[in-house]
Amino acid sequence: MRPEVCVGAVVRRGGEVLLIKRANPPQAGRWSIPGGRVEAGESLHDALRREVLEETGIRVDVVRFIEVVERVSVGHHFVILDYLAAPTDPTDAAGPQAATDAAEARWIPVHDLVSYDLSDGLLDFLRNHALV
Repeated sequence: MRPEVCVGAVVRRGGEVLLIKRANPPQAGRWSIPGGRVEAGESLHDALRREVLEETGIRVDVVRFIEVVERVSVGHHFVILDYLAAPTDPTDAAGPQAATDAAEARWIPVHDLVSYDLSDGLLDFLRNHALV
């Protein structure tokens, strides 16, 4: 199994963060940040914008790089480059619409994150980087 390069987006809008409920393994049924695999020939920023748009319908601007996270378990090895991003139009009334790998997508108030079934390590990651 070869490692796969992926991107993840911490998208903030005021006191909210954009999360998706994962539709597929790993971590299916749990809430996470949008993201996915980088396609051949695609820049990391283009992959990030594409993945967020595909999973949530929200267009974003990349703000800055956060950290590399590695996830290895049976059947997969992901090297994930996580970025902070901001919605291109924070006043978009349509809101997130789940698609592709997302069963649900929504803006979640930061103070409510503890009541969601978040993917492994997500809350600590967000706290360690002062993102919530």
